[in-house]
Amino acid sequence: MENENKLTYREAWQRTLRAWKIYWKLCPGRFVSDLLRCLFQAVSPYATIWISAQLINELAGNRDPQQLMKWVLIQLVAGAALSLVGGLLTRWYHFERSNAARLDDRIYMEKMLRMDYADIDRQHVHDLYSQILQNENWGGFGLWMSLDHFGNLIYGVAAVLGGVGLTVSLFLNRVPGGSALAVLNHPLFAVGIVALMLLIAFAGPACTNQSQKYWSVIAEDSRMGNRYFSFFGFMAHQRKRAVDLRMYRQQENICDVYMARDDLTSPDSLRVRLCRGPQGLWLAAGQCVSVVLTGVVYLFVCLKAWGGAFGVGSVTQYVGAITNLFLGISRLLETMGNIRTNAGFLETSYEFLDVPNNMYQGSLTTEKRSDRQYEVEFRDVSFKYPGSDTWALRHVNMKFRVGSRLAVVGMNGSGKTTFIKLLCRLYDPTEGQILLNGIDIRKYRYDDYIGIFSVVFQDFQLFAMPLGENVAGAASYDRERALDCLNKAGFAERMASMPHGLDTMLYKDLDEEGVEVSGGEAQKIAIARALYKDAPFIILDEPTAALDPIAEAEIYSKFNDIAGDKTAIYISHRLSSCKFCDEIAVFHEGSVIQQGTHTDLVADENGKYHELWYAQAQYYTEKTA
Repeated sequence: MENENKLTYREAWQRTLRAWKIYWKLCPGRFVSDLLRCLFQAVSPYATIWISAQLINELAGNRDPQQLMKWVLIQLVAGAALSLVGGLLTRWYHFERSNAARLDDRIYMEKMLRMDYADIDRQHVHDLYSQILQNENWGGFGLWMSLDHFGNLIYGVAAVLGGVGLTVSLFLNRVPGGSALAVLNHPLFAVGIVALMLLIAFAGPACTNQSQKYWSVIAEDSRMGNRYFSFFGFMAHQRKRAVDLRMYRQQENICDVYMARDDLTSPDSLRVRLCRGPQGLWLAAGQCVSVVLTGVVYLFVCLKAWGGAFGVGSVTQYVGAITNLFLGISRLLETMGNIRTNAGFLETSYEFLDVPNNMYQGSLTTEKRSDRQYEVEFRDVSFKYPGSDTWALRHVNMKFRVGSRLAVVGMNGSGKTTFIKLLCRLYDPTEGQILLNGIDIRKYRYDDYIGIFSVVFQDFQLFAMPLGENVAGAASYDRERALDCLNKAGFAERMASMPHGLDTMLYKDLDEEGVEVSGGEAQKIAIARALYKDAPFIILDEPTAALDPIAEAEIYSKFNDIAGDKTAIYISHRLSSCKFCDEIAVFHEGSVIQQGTHTDLVADENGKYHELWYAQAQYYTEKTA
């Protein structure tokens, strides 16, 4: 986060105005309701003060029953009307505020959905989003806080204007000549009193703002403390960790050691030391200045009333008006300081929101061929992950057509998954080209290109939604087609035991009757989802890792039949699935070192495939080629 002392008020305003523009497009009612509510809250006390002053003046003066009755009725009607209108505006504001409560999440979510996958996968982008969440969690700083600044500014400006309107006559009403207090009529005295009150009024918020600056100083420590608290503080609620906690007796270690690193409450943390020290002292000084201001106001007003400049009722008017006037000034100045403090945190938000989409967006549509005859070629493709100096892939050349079966094998870190990410254009090659029917894939429309792939990644995710929606990826779907895909994926027997069939909710996150599925069952659902998409290319990136080798071989063998005329690409550590493939590509240290059929490759006793095959042969029912 940018050092707040280096951040000018102009830059702070620019960042805050940008936040308001973002929210205005999403929730204009939040601004309108807040504007009217704050205007009303700032001005309505002056109406009450003025009416009360007239009533007290009448009681202290002529005491005319008719006039008293008039002012009493005005007081009652005005009080009822102000309460009614104030209540309605406040209720409207809270309604709009509730509707906008999670819009900051929506803003970041929509950015993520539009962001290039290559950026989503970057650690720096992940860290930015983590910082945004931590800033909101420990101090409420960020986009959402900027909304509160809008209302506070409106309130401050309206309170100042209303206070000035009711206070001007304080200096125009003169003490009668001959009084010892007639000196109060001198212009210099009035100027001096105004200057003193303004000085005190500005000094209070200045002290408070000085205290607020320390939030920037402790931001990094507080974020880290919040991360410790968020992780370890709620660990007792996490079922997945409950067994290990008890088995290795980690309760005491977590509670006494790691929770002590929570900088939000630890007595030795920087935050607590600052609150006990300069931050707390500046805040206390601001409160003391406010008390001094109140005393000066009472003294000046009472002296003029004692000198005969106005009646006792006006004392109520001027004291109330000046008090509200300087509350408005304080609110205004404090808000200005808070805007500057929060603007430093907005830097992180905007850095995340401004991550550019660098992937070239082509305009060509993929050819809609009835025969699905697509050809993909990797032409001298090399790739480095962003920020890495190591080649994940190096000089890969490969060509395959729809309807063929390609197995991609190799040890961990050999580049298999990277190959799939490039094929699906989740990343673009650092060097070389990937061609679809002879055309560089970067020239195709992105959404159109990825539409020809169905992929079951090794770290696939299912959602806390009904089974059918997980398969179809949509709320409205073809139920017969979803059932057929689940049957082909081998899930029919498990689904028969589910209470609501396709409408059975997966997991218990949102439904107490949700069904927990095992790793192997989840993988079958993921395969059914890939089948439902019915794309020309279907890719299995080690999705059967939770199954034993024999079960995996059975699924791959069956999948070979149901893939039909699609191109099927299999990635697996286990080579039992490779025997039925038309071609096998052996990856090693980012390069394709062997290509051929299972028979040819296993016969090459000096090849990597032969080594891998016989290292695993003990797990297969057939232990030889």
